[in-house]
Amino acid sequence: MTRPFRFAIQAFSATSLKEWVELARRVEGSGFSTLHVADHLLGPGSKIEGTGHRVQTLALIPALTSAAMATSTLRIGSRMACVSYHLPTVLAKEMASIDLLSEGRLEIGLGAGWLVNEYEALGIPFESAGRRIQLLRETAEFMRMAYADEGEVDYRGEYIQSSGYHAVPRTVQRPRPPIMIGGGAPKVLGLAGELADIVSVNFNNSSGVVGEGSISSSTEDETHKKIQWIKDGAGDRFADIELETATYFISVEGRSSITPEQVTSRTGMELADLKRFPHAAVGSVEEICEELQRRREEYGFSYITVGDAHLDAYLPIVERLAGA
Repeated sequence: MTRPFRFAIQAFSATSLKEWVELARRVEGSGFSTLHVADHLLGPGSKIEGTGHRVQTLALIPALTSAAMATSTLRIGSRMACVSYHLPTVLAKEMASIDLLSEGRLEIGLGAGWLVNEYEALGIPFESAGRRIQLLRETAEFMRMAYADEGEVDYRGEYIQSSGYHAVPRTVQRPRPPIMIGGGAPKVLGLAGELADIVSVNFNNSSGVVGEGSISSSTEDETHKKIQWIKDGAGDRFADIELETATYFISVEGRSSITPEQVTSRTGMELADLKRFPHAAVGSVEEICEELQRRREEYGFSYITVGDAHLDAYLPIVERLAGA
């Protein structure tokens, strides 16, 4: 089954209510299906320098709620809520409340966490990948149970022990809001294949920074491996999973202020390779549209996220492909 394309904007930079509401409403009217908010808490300073990550101004939960209140058809989503930063039982209620208040427009993205400097700045222990992924598993399993509306939840995991939890409010979307799990390593993508409705195929940022290792982990060959890890976890349910990925390196001919040469310099890739790189969009509108269609055929990517800084440049692609 070939899924129709849909597109999302990931927001980082709004610094006032007016700016945030204007962005949400603009995204809603532009053909993008979803407004994503990440879950990063570092401001400018020594801890974020050298990580390769942008500063995110607004906190996840209030930003999602505000965007829901300012719009009527736009889907909103966490990409990704870091499970280390939230008490899972509380996060489950917060997300159910947002789904109710948005009248069923929420997508719940969950991630294991990777930005080690952020953990250090927040005073949160940065546990081993295996332990962080176990917490991710338990959070997803707990949410699936809580939203099933089968009475009290009795969950006994390594991290989550909950007895007598009865989830309210009831989510508008049934059996639950879609759960998205993202990452770039075998264990987390296998888990995503097992439990998620949407799988986000991303860089492997196990080094704790966005850099050369992130790019080398996301070549065409490495992306095929990631798809196989998802299939291994999903088994017979793979066809039911929507595959999402982010486009980080963008230069749209006649639309972007960033040139292809600047992108090749940043990534260290030759232009021909860059145009086929699964997390890039470089070339004319026609070339990029053709490349996205190729990637959908080759990898299954039908759900594409771009940063808010590229909204204008990417609009012609969305206008041409959304829903196709």
